[in-house]
Formats: sequence, structure tokens, C-alpha cells
Amino acid sequence: MTLKELIYAEISKIEEDNLDELYEFVKQLAIAKSAAKPKTGILNKLKRIKIQAPVDFAANVDLYMNGEKNLDNIH
Repeated sequence: MTLKELIYAEISKIEEDNLDELYEFVKQLAIAKSAAKPKTGILNKLKRIKIQAPVDFAANVDLYMNGEKNLDNIH
């Protein structure tokens, strides 16, 4: 028997008037689990990247790469 089948078997044993309580429990569990999952897509990961560099770094990256400018003045 699969786990899902075992769960269904246990649910079938519950009295009809208690099913609303079970439903609320399952619904709250689903909400808690979906809220606990961090969204770790590539775009969310990229948003968290912080770069410390001079303000002209993007425009002059080639100068920084070949050493004509240095990174000593990072604020």
C-alpha cells in the first residue's frame, strides 16, 4: 500500500461529523507548507547578489580587469 492509500484508509475511518475538523487541519498544513517554501528560482537568487565596486565599475570594467584602475577606493 502506498502512503496515500494508507492516509485514505485512515480518513475512511473518521466519523462524518469530524471531517470538517480534518479538512481545516489539512488546509492549514497546506498553507503552512506553501508559505515555508522559499522561492529559490534563479531570478530570486540573482536579486540577492550584492557587489561592492566603485561607481564607475560597470563602465570601466575593462580598465579594472587589466589593472589600469584599482579597487582600492571602494566605498
